[in-house]
Amino acid sequence: MNPGVAIAALAVVSVATAVIGFYGLRISRTTGDFYVASRTVRPWWNASAIGGEYLSAASFLGVAGLILLSGTDALWFPVGYTAGYLMLLLFVAAPLRRSGAYTIPDFTEARLDSQVVRKVTSLVVVLVGWLYIVPQLHGAALTIRITTGLPSWVGSVAVVIVVCLTVVAGGMRSITFVQAFQYWLKLTALAVPILFIIFMLAGNGTPALSPPAVNPTSLAPAGAYQNVSLLVALLFGTLGLPHVLVRFYTNPDGQSARRTTLIVLGLLSVFYLFPTAYGLVARVFAPGLARAHQADAMVLLLPGELVGGAAGDLLSALVVAGAFAAFLSTTSGLVVSLAGVISQDVLGGEVGGFRLAAVISAVVPLGFAFMTDSLALAGSVGLVFAFTASTVCPVLLLGIWWRGLTDAGAIAGMVTGGILCGGAMIAGALVGASNLAPWLAQPAAWTVPAAFAVMVVVSRATAHRLPKTMARVMTRLHTPERPLATER
Repeated sequence: MNPGVAIAALAVVSVATAVIGFYGLRISRTTGDFYVASRTVRPWWNASAIGGEYLSAASFLGVAGLILLSGTDALWFPVGYTAGYLMLLLFVAAPLRRSGAYTIPDFTEARLDSQVVRKVTSLVVVLVGWLYIVPQLHGAALTIRITTGLPSWVGSVAVVIVVCLTVVAGGMRSITFVQAFQYWLKLTALAVPILFIIFMLAGNGTPALSPPAVNPTSLAPAGAYQNVSLLVALLFGTLGLPHVLVRFYTNPDGQSARRTTLIVLGLLSVFYLFPTAYGLVARVFAPGLARAHQADAMVLLLPGELVGGAAGDLLSALVVAGAFAAFLSTTSGLVVSLAGVISQDVLGGEVGGFRLAAVISAVVPLGFAFMTDSLALAGSVGLVFAFTASTVCPVLLLGIWWRGLTDAGAIAGMVTGGILCGGAMIAGALVGASNLAPWLAQPAAWTVPAAFAVMVVVSRATAHRLPKTMARVMTRLHTPERPLATER
């Protein structure tokens, strides 16, 4: 595509994001505004913001690329990403909002009455957040290199600068406006080009659903274990993502948190139709885009490949704008959630500490991104989901629904899940192709049950450590509030 058009698209998105973020500064004054938008975000607005931050580089670029490479095997990604929100609706959304906490460590400390649990949870949350930011920066680097010809580092640095400006300016309230805007931009940026392409192909008399003459698959078909393990990672990992969970603290009450989650399910279901369509159309009409290291860029390249000319450039520019919005929105959500944790545990919890923590939260993963190479975006994010499912998710589910959880059990389970999952991923990368590789590359099917089992067994063995506040906290989690009279 035309590099000038791509640069213009990136500039427009960056400026729009900064302007909206600075608008939030006008009404962000208190600590509550910066951490949870003073718990006044209504369901539709919050659902759009969740869609903005949840639909990351993996959703915008990676899913379509995997469908291009491996066909129906990759459909587990959009299914798992969406179904994870159903798990949130059923088990987490309302109780977590009723907890009154600002962050996940706040929740675990209140539930288990333990500073040690809080510290361990904080370390895990920060690690998860940094691991998740790195693929966003890799995606930005890929987009910049493919569409403009500029050095890859420009994309990563641009994301960090824009995110730091918007988060430091207005915190959670500011980012809520930004992310809600970016969801609808991402949806439009995917929907308009692919619908244009489909109508163009149909108008040319081309059978859009005919099978490809040459199968572009370059990945080995996933086995049953890999598919099951991936689904476990996506379903349970969604329950532990810090930037998603912090959003439920911004709702006025538990009822609105549930309503928000229902709306998000609809928004995600609509969105994932379009990456799937990109992958299917590319398998039929542009299988050459499946060549090595180009699959993640397929969404960016398809309009130019099939449409061409000025129309192709304009459609490509729209896709580039949506892709950059994906990197910005997810990274900003992660930075807000990490800044809340770091500022409260290390920097005193005031607005100044939050702003410094936001800069730290963005700059550290930038260093990791410079030192690492990009994997397949959807695959790398899937590994983060596996790690989250093995650490944060068990302590949340058991903390909400089981009275027998103790601080010792929570710590033992998180440490066990983190060591097993992290060790498996490292070993899988070292072992390569072997009989053990699927068990190591997709470890969630056994690391998640192991983490739950260790939490239960150790909690049973340390039942004398049950907190005295347990009954009061559990009652608060499961007692519905009276709806606010002003709720719409």
